[in-house]
Amino acid sequence: MTLKRKKNTIISEINITPFTDVMLVLLIIFMITAPMLMQPGIKVNLPKTQISDSEDTSSIEVLISKNGYVYAQGKQIHDSNVADVMRILISSHPDKTVIIKGDKEVQYDYIIQFMDKAKKAGVTKFALAVDNNNVPEN
Repeated sequence: MTLKRKKNTIISEINITPFTDVMLVLLIIFMITAPMLMQPGIKVNLPKTQISDSEDTSSIEVLISKNGYVYAQGKQIHDSNVADVMRILISSHPDKTVIIKGDKEVQYDYIIQFMDKAKKAGVTKFALAVDNNNVPEN
């Protein structure tokens, strides 16, 4: 008893191997690029600490670069507009915390001047962000 196959038979199976390969490559690309997308666009070198506090999600983030540029919620603001911008940002929730992420090379006086302008705008709560990674243990 011999079995003979016809040469012109239709293959009714779907080959999903190429589809699986493409999906795995896309997954790897996504896993590599996703952490890069989370980084802020402005590079600020924060001072370091060993104690970590949790960040409040309902806060206003202010970045002060080593060049003295101020960014509120990712947008650059001029020194003369600090009070107006802060007043607008806290208008909906006056009890919001302003988290200041100042570069470690920024003069302390500049941060105090910013805080003074923000206080005049009605800000009552401030926090200073620090980087608690890569600090040697005693």
